[in-house]
Amino acid sequence: MITCHLPPEFFQISRRAGKAIMDFDMIQEGDKIAVAVSGGKDSISLLHVLRHRQQVAPIRFDFTAVHVDFGFSDFNPQKLIHYLEAEGFPYIVEKVESLQGQPWEDIDCFWWSWNRRKALFSLADRMGFTKIAFGHHMDDIAETIMLNLFYRGEIGAMQPKQTLFDGKIAIIRSLAYEREKMMERLAEKLNIASIGQSKCANDETSHRMMIKKMLREFEKDNPHVIKNIFRSLQNIKHDYLMQPSLKS
Repeated sequence: MITCHLPPEFFQISRRAGKAIMDFDMIQEGDKIAVAVSGGKDSISLLHVLRHRQQVAPIRFDFTAVHVDFGFSDFNPQKLIHYLEAEGFPYIVEKVESLQGQPWEDIDCFWWSWNRRKALFSLADRMGFTKIAFGHHMDDIAETIMLNLFYRGEIGAMQPKQTLFDGKIAIIRSLAYEREKMMERLAEKLNIASIGQSKCANDETSHRMMIKKMLREFEKDNPHVIKNIFRSLQNIKHDYLMQPSLKS
């Protein structure tokens, strides 16, 4: 896609992505990045953002779209592959058999995500990628904070940058400062709203979807709810956290 034909929303998103990359030191000179691409709006938009950052950033890095293909009978990645080829994005289709034989509609969302991530880590190690980039945005991060509170009894979130395996690889989320509504608007402008399989079969009834709907209701009263949740993990008042007494 020619940069000059991109909509104004794209450059706003790219600038915020550039700020997130700088704030969290996500990308270094010579990085080789695997971009996890399902075919959903966020991961495909991220490819365009990273290509733009390549053009304007003072450092050099490479990225490759990686699609994990579980071989589900109800999904053919060919439409996604055609798009990647038409746009000139380098890509890898990683075929995985771990869920083969299981009906797509019966796959638990956590199990689907766990197997996808395992496949990405294995490929990154094999192919020498230094980073894995996900298209998670601010809404995803805020929802994860609430999921951890409600269902795991802990305070934690998706980190914009998370180093794993003793520093061998890092996960980065360059869209951490972006709201989902902006990503939806961009997807419409780029005509990429539905190219591939962007979620597990049971996503609409998952705990995450319940949290998403709840937060949208809260936003009707306070439009800053998502940003406030996102900022909360950078504004921790340690004096007000519960600390058990240590008794001898």
